[in-house]
Amino acid sequence: MTPDDVKKVFDEADCLYTDNQVSVALDEIASRMHEILHDKNPLMLCVVTGGIIPTGHLLTRLQFPMQVDYVHATRYRGETRGGVLKWIAEPKFSLQGRVVVIVDDILDEGITLDELIKYCRKEGASEVYSAVLVEKNKPRPEHIKADFVGLVVEDRYLFGYGMDYKDYLRNAAGIYAVKGM
Repeated sequence: MTPDDVKKVFDEADCLYTDNQVSVALDEIASRMHEILHDKNPLMLCVVTGGIIPTGHLLTRLQFPMQVDYVHATRYRGETRGGVLKWIAEPKFSLQGRVVVIVDDILDEGITLDELIKYCRKEGASEVYSAVLVEKNKPRPEHIKADFVGLVVEDRYLFGYGMDYKDYLRNAAGIYAVKGM
């Protein structure tokens, strides 16, 4: 993609949630997390790359003891359709006996989240929670759900706040849907 192509996608996209609306959703997630996690010394596990921006914004809203790590597992690798889950990096902290909170940008089909939850349990986490900034309103297996959800959107191709379009537009301040997708 050229910079002009990226600009065109952005200019034609539908803004589903503004930066201010996303900020309110992050405040609400943080409030719910505080109620459940404030005394559990959780390990916040950012899912790279999409989860970087939501995690960063969320962490500044959480005022309790925690540690932060990341996992890099992806199905997209610059494509607009997910493939096989590829593991790039595992967490450096031990998950044994820990309360783990997986933080990601979006819950779409749920394949990545499901695999990450299984991984955390296999590694001995005592409790596993998940938080996503955005959940697509679409059918998925009943056991695949996030514990903390900021915003719910229709089933369209999204970008902004960590979500990308062909490896671009993760930095868009708001949640946008690509026109025609």
